[in-house]
Amino acid sequence: KMETVHQHRESSFFKDFFIGGVSATISKSFIAPVERVKLILQTQDVSLQITKANRYKSMVDCFTRVYTEQGLFSFWRGNAANCIRYFPTQALNFSFKTIFSNSFGTFSPKTEKLKFFLSNMAAGGAAGAVSLFVVYPMDFARTRMGADLGKTAADRQFTSLHNCLYRIMKHDGFFGLYQGFGVSVVGIFIYRAAYFG
Repeated sequence: KMETVHQHRESSFFKDFFIGGVSATISKSFIAPVERVKLILQTQDVSLQITKANRYKSMVDCFTRVYTEQGLFSFWRGNAANCIRYFPTQALNFSFKTIFSNSFGTFSPKTEKLKFFLSNMAAGGAAGAVSLFVVYPMDFARTRMGADLGKTAADRQFTSLHNCLYRIMKHDGFFGLYQGFGVSVVGIFIYRAAYFG
């Protein structure tokens, strides 16, 4: 009986995990053009690929010119990395949450409310931080690829996800993949602490 309940929970977890991944992939792919335009507008002032005179004037101007100059599929540049990172992020968050919860001790939500709440927050925040460390290079690559303004493959700084990761490591070393990690980890710690707390 106990084994059946455990198998059901395990089956339910994997089903939810898979359905969550598929729905996240669809939603991330649907919103990818807006994300790409946002990244371009945020980073164009420091981009070496666009002169001051050629900068995008507005969101509409950016959508129109990206479509005209780079083609329809350029709106999804960096989206694969965004979708791929979802699965390990979710799995790691819940796995590490369990590990950290066990290491902080078990508290009763009825008799030790504050300890229960604080240990859940700490476990959730720590799980989010460790998970982010594992998947951050994918997120960083997505940002760099999304901000790449090359019109043709020859003009682009990066030709693929693998090429992006390789070139960043070659130029900046392993920790080059973690530029901006400090700010991100503070944000994810707070978010995951609140989520699991």
